[in-house]
Amino acid sequence: MTTATRLQDMPLPPAPFLSSVMQIEPQWIDYNGHLNMAYYNVMMDRAIDQLWQQLGIGVSYMKERHGSTFTAECHVRYLREIHLGDPVQVSVWLLAADEKRLHTFEELRHATEGWLSATSENMTVHIDMSARKVAPFPVDIRARIAAVAKAHGALARPEGVGRRVAMPVKR
Repeated sequence: MTTATRLQDMPLPPAPFLSSVMQIEPQWIDYNGHLNMAYYNVMMDRAIDQLWQQLGIGVSYMKERHGSTFTAECHVRYLREIHLGDPVQVSVWLLAADEKRLHTFEELRHATEGWLSATSENMTVHIDMSARKVAPFPVDIRARIAAVAKAHGALARPEGVGRRVAMPVKR
């Protein structure tokens, strides 16, 4: 069975997409006693990989159809410390998509208490891995992405979308 055939049989992911619950690994804790900033990206990337699997652009897509995605831009906000032993879960919104790009927003939350620890807003591009160049998604994949983007578009946009890095304005 090909990726395209399996994709037709797969239900659309929920809006927003919820990752599996993840645990903080001991080697990720830095000398400040909390999760090192790099590993927030690791957990959000793992959540994106889970969503990509649901969109049909996971590992099997790369192997069978020689397409993948690369992150082109990322803006992370660190809002509350995470510590060893804290279970976390990531919500992912597919905010927009076109023939070559995906605009996503992720919230990393404590999985049992619900508080927000970090957000990440990303622009991802589709890559033809044979040429290693940006290329359009195949038609079947674009259709699935459009359906998910439409479902996510019906949701309220999460707080923090579109923020920029800047010094506070003095008044």
